[in-house]
Amino acid sequence: MSPMSPTPPAPPLIKVCGMRDAENIREVEALGIDLMGFIFWPKSSRYVSERPDYMPAQCKRVGVFVDASIDDIRQHIADYALDMVQLHGHEGPDFVRALRAAVSSPVIIKAFNIATKVDLEAIKPYENLVDYFLFDTKGPSVGGNGAKFDWSVLADYVGMTPFLLSGGIGPDDATRIKAFHHPRCIGIDLNSCFETAPAVKDAAALSRFLSQLSQ
Repeated sequence: MSPMSPTPPAPPLIKVCGMRDAENIREVEALGIDLMGFIFWPKSSRYVSERPDYMPAQCKRVGVFVDASIDDIRQHIADYALDMVQLHGHEGPDFVRALRAAVSSPVIIKAFNIATKVDLEAIKPYENLVDYFLFDTKGPSVGGNGAKFDWSVLADYVGMTPFLLSGGIGPDDATRIKAFHHPRCIGIDLNSCFETAPAVKDAAALSRFLSQLSQ
């Protein structure tokens, strides 16, 4: 009897964040991505101030918030039929607990801006509180800076919460993504490096990148 073949690794989850335009949403959704992010932070150049004429039906909808109130998050969940909530500000563990109590269904992602392994210390209080982490690059803005951090520092992350890798991932990074391995990394977050303008993604560049990633 031949030995059982090892189970191949699951393909990474693909999140495309910072969407706003209805036709662009359709184009990107058609690529078969898993998660689509909508930014509800007024200071962002990708801020969604009103519901687009089309919202995705084939991928999960992620609302991105920065130090918003629970009432504001709850209202956006209802208005946009959000599947997931991404907290990208200074929301503490107590806030996460209160949010859990206030909203029953959405999955919660907590983002952290990383530069060195010291930044990983801030993650520990959130273990067993959120569903996923997202590791982004420290920069002048809370996200969408278009810059990478040193992914090797994530070797020091030994928690059990799965995470999405973010921060300046662009069209030329497929090989680098495939070479990155961490037992808790389940996907990647794509944003500004695939844009032709804020909140407008280059669907052709995304398609080429996803094809390279799957080879």
